[in-house]
Amino acid sequence: MVYGDGLENRCRRKTTVGSNPTPSAAIYDFPYQTEGRDKLTKEEHYRKLERMYASAPTTKHYASTIRVNDGFAEVTLPMRRDFFHPAGAVHASVYFKVLDEASFFAVNSLVHDVFVLTASFNIYLTRPISEGTMKATGRVVHRSRRLFVADAELVDSEGREIARGSGIFMRSTIPLSPEIGYE
Repeated sequence: MVYGDGLENRCRRKTTVGSNPTPSAAIYDFPYQTEGRDKLTKEEHYRKLERMYASAPTTKHYASTIRVNDGFAEVTLPMRRDFFHPAGAVHASVYFKVLDEASFFAVNSLVHDVFVLTASFNIYLTRPISEGTMKATGRVVHRSRRLFVADAELVDSEGREIARGSGIFMRSTIPLSPEIGYE
């Protein structure tokens, strides 16, 4: 019986996800060099992703920040009244924004040659927020040759969960390049 998509034969197994010991439930450590590109360390890749994030007009509007690491990203967003719906709390679209970004950049931390795309994303709102800071932490929980699954948790300034989300992501054909802020 063969598990997974053959990635285990090309990559070093890094860790398993959950209690499932099958190779398809593992996260693999991929080499950081593609044909025709200079060798890039993981840390350089993470910093370039952070600069790409910071260069986006929506990031500048919301004044959010990001920290990227291996299969992990953390987005922090200070609350402002212009994020509120009429009942005086942050609109769900803002929850989605930070959950998606944390998950997206966790995935793109593992993909060093192209921009990834969100194929679908589900959110669960568990508590309203109207002051302080929200922080989303995204982690890759599964990857195959074509798709990635990442989960994110959103907490308030006191560390209480206010939302969570899960997304499916895929590789695009858009190269990571200075034209999209990856520099």
